[in-house]
Amino acid sequence: MITLQRTNTSDYREIIEALNQGGQGYVAIVDDKHKLIGLVTDGDVRRCLLDNTLSVTHLINMTPATCLVTESYEYVIQQLNEKHLKQMLLVDSNGCLAEVVSLDANVFANHKNKVVIMAGGLGSRLGELTKVTPKPMLHIAGKPIISHIIERFRNYGFRDFIISTNYKKEVIEDFLKNGREFGVNIEYVNENTRMGTAGALSLMREKLDLPFFVTNADVISMIDYPDLLRSHINSVCHATMCVRNYDCTIPFGVIQSDNNDIITDIVEKPTHSYSINAGIYVLNPELLAEIPDNTFYDMPNLFLDIAKKGIMAQKYQLNDYWIDIGNPDDYLLANKEAVEFL
Repeated sequence: MITLQRTNTSDYREIIEALNQGGQGYVAIVDDKHKLIGLVTDGDVRRCLLDNTLSVTHLINMTPATCLVTESYEYVIQQLNEKHLKQMLLVDSNGCLAEVVSLDANVFANHKNKVVIMAGGLGSRLGELTKVTPKPMLHIAGKPIISHIIERFRNYGFRDFIISTNYKKEVIEDFLKNGREFGVNIEYVNENTRMGTAGALSLMREKLDLPFFVTNADVISMIDYPDLLRSHINSVCHATMCVRNYDCTIPFGVIQSDNNDIITDIVEKPTHSYSINAGIYVLNPELLAEIPDNTFYDMPNLFLDIAKKGIMAQKYQLNDYWIDIGNPDDYLLANKEAVEFL
């Protein structure tokens, strides 16, 4: 967060120097109690130069856009998108600057890569919760899971979606419609029979001609989708699977011995870490030819099958917030954590 105190700023060159040193394209102007006064951006400097009005008074925007620091990150991103801004100043109830959210060009881009959401599952592990409501429509922090997924992609500039539906498809389609209310484009592919987490891709061969995302409809993550796409495109791989570390602790002392059963060590309650499938992928369109027609086929099967053929796939380490809402405990946890992460 780049700031200058207004009381100490009498020369416009100090502001320009702060802009140059900060390298963030902005300087927030505050008073000695850190109360927000205004904002100066690179664009303000260019405007003043063109108007021949370069001075402290003309440089500072005294009415910059602000949000309360208590607002959700998603709301702040939405405001930035709607107002076509690159910075949002977050203030507390006293008007003091608390944080600055800055976005790069990815957020304002309009990527042509499509997003496939697999939303046809039964959600049977969630029991009574999905008797009437399909899992993607269960609410987390006041809105359906699938809304969180779509909005995260949209806020990074991905606006074209294909949603595969089956179980209670009308509930999903009636809510999302064509996506216009969410600022995206949505088309649907219906699974007449359940086809797994990859089988429905066989119904989309004519719709996907660029590397595309596939995500399960029950995972919420704070992943940087443009970075994931760049990692995939810059690799020599045809498929990328997001993975998450999962630690398992053995609640006992583990005995280590040699080939003659002589004890050599005892490790108390060791923890082992594994990479687990996070349910988010990027695939090249040529892999669609590997998907069998009219068959129940899960994504892990695709990765195993292409590996046997020598078609390379990579993993992408996911370190941001992620949760798979697969059972009632996960659902309760997601709603609890939503206060912090969503």
